[in-house]
Amino acid sequence: MDPDTVRRVVAEFFGTFWLVFGGCGAAVLAAAFPNLGIGFVGVSFAFGLTVLTMAYAVGHVSGGHFNPAVTLGLWSAGRCAHRHVIPYIIAQVIAAIAAAAALWLIASDKPGWVPGGFAANGYGPLSPGKYGLASCFSIEMLTTFFFLFIIIGTTSKGAATGFAGIPIGLALTLIHLVSIPVTNTSVNPARSTGPALFAGGDHLGQLWLFWVAPIVGAVIAGALTRWMYEREAIVDTVVVERRRVS
Repeated sequence: MDPDTVRRVVAEFFGTFWLVFGGCGAAVLAAAFPNLGIGFVGVSFAFGLTVLTMAYAVGHVSGGHFNPAVTLGLWSAGRCAHRHVIPYIIAQVIAAIAAAAALWLIASDKPGWVPGGFAANGYGPLSPGKYGLASCFSIEMLTTFFFLFIIIGTTSKGAATGFAGIPIGLALTLIHLVSIPVTNTSVNPARSTGPALFAGGDHLGQLWLFWVAPIVGAVIAGALTRWMYEREAIVDTVVVERRRVS
């Protein structure tokens, strides 16, 4: 890989590691802590804050995807080069597994600790609210669709420059507030993969949904926004050409 791609991949690794470590760490280490538990509202904000902080830390290097569904959605929208898609996704998945491993090492050192679901995602018996397959697939697809819609809209021409990280982080917080009771919230195949590997069992068997549904939602959002902003791109091209002629 060329040096620019290496820098981008490293940025994606650290951004995804922080997302999984911070978000899933809040669920595993802090959500149910006696008398001081932050609950699912706290976990929702933890995930939003991880994206918000890393968007400003490394977003200018790699674009701040931290999520295979985001990478594929942005590729669908024409916002991510073909050559970056596979390296980004590999880095994101490895980072998520590494973050889950770090959480396991930290959490398992506490006497009497029981891993439970280890912040993994699930449907049916593994859903926090025991929601079925159709409900879980639908909410993962819809929430990822709107997550990409917000990401692309807030980073488009005409949006407030330099502030995209705020609505993106708040969008992820809102998504968690809505969907934690349904699937424990994924919208991110890498985030789902890391904890599932350590939770094992049926969590691994259900992992397919948390790849397929977010990617479907993201790619649809990317295609739609590409169409929505096509006129804007054409107008900008005409303006540039007129300036060159003049």
